[in-house]
Amino acid sequence: MHESLMELLWSTSHFSGGNLEYVEGLFESYLVDPNSVSEEWRKCFDQLPRVSEAQSTDLPHSVIQQQFLELGKNKFRNIPVSTGVAASSEHEQKQINVLQLINAYRVRGHQHSNLDPLGLQKREKVADLDLGFHQLTGADLDTSFNTGSLFFNQENMPLKDMIAELEKTYCGSVGYEFMHIVDTQEKAWLQQRVESVRSRPDYSEETRKALLERLTAAEGLEKYLASRYPGAKRFGLEGGESLIPMVNELIQRSGALGAKEVVIGMAHRGRLNVLVNTLGKNPKDLFDEFEGKKLVNTSGDVKYHQGFSSNVMTAGGEVHTVLAFNPSHLEIVSPVVEGSVRARQDRRQDKTGKTVVPISIHGDAAFAGQGVVMETFQMSQTRAYKTGGTVHIVVNNQVGFTTNRQEDSRSTEYATDVAKMIQAPIFHVNGDDPEAVLFVTQLALDYRYEFGRDVVIDMVCYRRRGHNETDEPSGTQPLMYKVINKMKTTRTKYAEALIASGIISEAETDELVNENREDLDNGRHVAKSLVLESNSELFVDWKPYLGVEWTDEGDTTYPLAQLQDVAKKTTAIPDGVVVQRQVMKIYEDRDKMTAGAMPINWGYAETLAFATLLEQGYPIRITGQDSGRGTFSHRHAVVHSQKDGSTYIPLKHLSDDQPTLDLYDSYLSEEAVLAFEYGYSTTSPKGLVVWEAQFGDFANGAQVVIDQFITSGEHKWGRLCGLTMLLPHGYEGQGPEHSSARLERFMQLCAEYNIQVCVPTTPSQIYHILRRQAIRPMRRPLIIMSPKSLLRHKQAISTLEDLSEGSFKTVLPEAAENIQPENVKRLVLCSGKVYYDLYNRREELAKEDVEIIRLEQLYPFPYADFEAILEPYKNVEELIWCQEEPKNQGAWHANRHRMSRVLDRLYPEVKIRFAGRMSSAAPAAGYMSVHVEEQEALVNDAIVG
Repeated sequence: MHESLMELLWSTSHFSGGNLEYVEGLFESYLVDPNSVSEEWRKCFDQLPRVSEAQSTDLPHSVIQQQFLELGKNKFRNIPVSTGVAASSEHEQKQINVLQLINAYRVRGHQHSNLDPLGLQKREKVADLDLGFHQLTGADLDTSFNTGSLFFNQENMPLKDMIAELEKTYCGSVGYEFMHIVDTQEKAWLQQRVESVRSRPDYSEETRKALLERLTAAEGLEKYLASRYPGAKRFGLEGGESLIPMVNELIQRSGALGAKEVVIGMAHRGRLNVLVNTLGKNPKDLFDEFEGKKLVNTSGDVKYHQGFSSNVMTAGGEVHTVLAFNPSHLEIVSPVVEGSVRARQDRRQDKTGKTVVPISIHGDAAFAGQGVVMETFQMSQTRAYKTGGTVHIVVNNQVGFTTNRQEDSRSTEYATDVAKMIQAPIFHVNGDDPEAVLFVTQLALDYRYEFGRDVVIDMVCYRRRGHNETDEPSGTQPLMYKVINKMKTTRTKYAEALIASGIISEAETDELVNENREDLDNGRHVAKSLVLESNSELFVDWKPYLGVEWTDEGDTTYPLAQLQDVAKKTTAIPDGVVVQRQVMKIYEDRDKMTAGAMPINWGYAETLAFATLLEQGYPIRITGQDSGRGTFSHRHAVVHSQKDGSTYIPLKHLSDDQPTLDLYDSYLSEEAVLAFEYGYSTTSPKGLVVWEAQFGDFANGAQVVIDQFITSGEHKWGRLCGLTMLLPHGYEGQGPEHSSARLERFMQLCAEYNIQVCVPTTPSQIYHILRRQAIRPMRRPLIIMSPKSLLRHKQAISTLEDLSEGSFKTVLPEAAENIQPENVKRLVLCSGKVYYDLYNRREELAKEDVEIIRLEQLYPFPYADFEAILEPYKNVEELIWCQEEPKNQGAWHANRHRMSRVLDRLYPEVKIRFAGRMSSAAPAAGYMSVHVEEQEALVNDAIVG
């Protein structure tokens, strides 16, 4: 038996049973007219779970039953509800026309809405909203018609009254776009919330005064900074001050709905205001930044890129609120926020996203123009990346730097049209109407909680100054700024409206301004509800990972007997799972490897690294476009049953209490997905977080993430990150786009021990390096140039003992036993797959005076290990660095000076030379014949000269 709606109300109420009759009466009133109950009760009833048609048959309460039965049965039918009175065929036809008119308002009313505070928008007339379009005339205005599915609480209304109410609802300060949503329940829910209050709830005097106070704080900070630091860039919020009460309401309402954390991403416009007035950054700290004082032990960043976190008190308790750090790549922070939110939800074992809420604040030009917005929307409902819905806010100041003509800034009617791809509802709202802003804010968050989907608020406002405060905007927007220069501020307009309605006096509004100014003068916190003594249980604990030295390698050994036990679990397939023939061969071979009958290959070593980490309590997350199988069919961590298409992941069935393993094939994105995983790893320090590229050079599409976050985030912002990137790299004759992971780019970015760049060449090396990344407490990104042909190379093998013992070796010595150090005349240094080509050529030629040394860790450069390996070779006459990549690429230029620090000391008379492909604009040749010729030449050059 389903719970009735009143039982649900009862189960979530703080009132005793003796008050139930009173609550039921209030709810009846709310159903008839939401404005008939107080704002507090309206909030409560708005947030009640919705009841489906099937559930509603169990409801004993007549009013509730009627409400939800009508919702389930009569919505969106283009037929009038019968009133029991015979109607003429002409009236019936006109009734149909009226219903079509109602639908037109729902679909296109936004195009007649009063959205632009400047009044400069020229909107085309919408024919659908004319009476004549629907074969109606002025003579029909006094005729009563059935209201159909309208939530107007009247079964029949004169047409003129109906139109007046529709205008008020759909053509006022809010324009709605939600009729593109396919789900009928979602549309009905939105219609009920919007139409029942005509888009204008009756807010209490207390709520209106609170709105004014937040607008006063927003305006006050901008004016204060303008007077104290004239000419300094701050990317102020003037013209969009309603953002502050909007974000404040999102945090407060999220807390009331059970959220424990809110994570915000935004670009620079208004960021300082959000930091001070929402998150509670002390104004004094901001003033110190304006005055150029160094506050942290990093290189730092400009003021409007800085992040912050604090705890805010809400009706539901403390909410940990975070503003993410981000660079000037305006939209790239959005997927970073999603990753951080997902990590926090996973930590709380929150599968529905109710405890952590993501908020992304965008500019209109960037939202319309940058492709990562689309990529982020696309991830919103996927298994690997969903977070229970994001509230998107577009601070739409109607100009992007200096571009304001719609035909120049985008090809769509609205900057927000990209959101329709995932059927997100879009609420356009006039930023100069704070109460309308408040209404859509509440509506948006409630929708997010109700349906677990993204929602967009397009706050149409303006930019009172130029792109930054040193710009003169009238040079490029003369007409716009003629209007802006004469406009009263949003706070002034709203204060005058409240004074006119008798809610507040002019003296009281002045007092709000004076109090805010006094707080800023004295460097006091100006954010409301800030918790000064925060509950640290809400924080991510990074203490074990702070101040860890690079020399702490961690213990990556694993007892052999235990390793074999774990290995057997990784190949155990339950009855009923029909394994594909080639996959079964891989699993059978792995059983032989476990028994010692076959050497360990790359895919199995990697699998055992994951399995042993899970057994030791380290959670693992792996995503990439083919991560389950592996692009080169080496992993097969996910078994697909040939009987019914179901999947089975042995790594998830090692023990009953093992930590989480998330293993997902991602959608075809690099930029947003890598940004997501970066955000995840900066919030989830324990364990292993891996992003795998399909081919290494696909990371090109995510270069902004690599440059602005992964390689520099710690240095700029002090943000630790243990992300691992697997980038298939190696010259196999597959052309310029499938050869190089652009190793040289990563090497160029290496400095101050910011990242690890490694090129492992044996299964035991990948086993130990993956385990090292999770086990040792040092948290820095690991870039692995992972192989392709080495995945099945007959010489790229290891033993179980290699895995159970030892550690990752930054430099690998010579493998040939017949080479004596005192006989070596030529020393060939290399990294990666080319080692096996060099080794085989030397063996063919029986060159016993040539030694080949592998650098497995290119950065941080292993000076001590490098010198220790080379020290026995006393008679070297030639030093060669050999690489497959062209001379202007690969590791040669970046690491030559590092190698020379050791080589010049050991061999002062010998200069190292290069053996490899000639410098090239492309990474590799596209013709197999050319590739083979080049490979032969570079190998011969290295071995025989």
